Amino acid sequence: MNFGPLVEEAESHKRLDAAVEQGINFIDTADVYGWKTGQGWTEQIVGRWLAQGGGRRESIVLATKLGGPMGDGPNQRGLSAYHIRRACDASLKRLGTDHIDVYQMHHVFREVPWEEVLSALEQLVTAGKVLYLGSSNFAGWDIATANQLASCRHAPGLVSEQSHYNLAERSVELEVLPACRHYGMALLAWSPLGGGLLAGPKDQAVSSGSRRSGDRIKARRALLAEPIARFEELCREIGRPAAQVALAWLRAAPREVIPVIGPRTGQQLRDCIEAASLSLDEAALAALEEIWPGPGQAPEAYAW
Repeated sequence: MNFGPLVEEAESHKRLDAAVEQGINFIDTADVYGWKTGQGWTEQIVGRWLAQGGGRRESIVLATKLGGPMGDGPNQRGLSAYHIRRACDASLKRLGTDHIDVYQMHHVFREVPWEEVLSALEQLVTAGKVLYLGSSNFAGWDIATANQLASCRHAPGLVSEQSHYNLAERSVELEVLPACRHYGMALLAWSPLGGGLLAGPKDQAVSSGSRRSGDRIKARRALLAEPIARFEELCREIGRPAAQVALAWLRAAPREVIPVIGPRTGQQLRDCIEAASLSLDEAALAALEEIWPGPGQAPEAYAW
């Protein structure tokens, strides 16, 4: 998401090369990223990186999303069959590839019947343009609805859900994470560091780079000053940077979530990769749970 608005193309390609060299093989983007309406700026950057060859396309799982506004018209957003077909072809062109490995619905659009959405996506799979289907920002019942209807149609269901999830934002534990487990889906965590909130005092950067987002993070940091201070003190005791601890927590059982990182600098990428070597012991996990208590699982969390 940072490629284009915050990281110029040459530097973006360096991040991608370094990521692949270090064993990262899942690249996630979206048609709206770059925030130049209709241009798919970030997809184009990724596409030109893939075009350099050297086994780049074959070495990664390529994911993108559709549904966001790609123009002002009603047929330039959402999940109508008309837009799904056009959006997929446009993403394939920008990415310079003949197929998308994981094609994700960026948001739920309840104005369109699920049968229409699933039929259009199934046609993309049948045509070989898409291998797997995923969702993003879905509620638990949206995940269930899509998968149950797909099952009734003897069609492929969802393989992944991408949700806002980090130590300070755990609402997905109520129903989204249990739904993913029930259907055998992966959960991809976007904003795993809370836009810099959990990155430690040295790196409070905001992923979007806007003043509005920066003000929002500052306000949230002020609101959560006490748990953030306790968290950063615990990280010092563990002896690892806050960002690494936050990422390691997501990867630890029973969550076993895949964090979607968005490093803007080489150092941020190295810090994220080093988190893979961190295994938090039971004492550290218990301490984190005390600082950042979760909501519990539905319905037990609120029914009794």
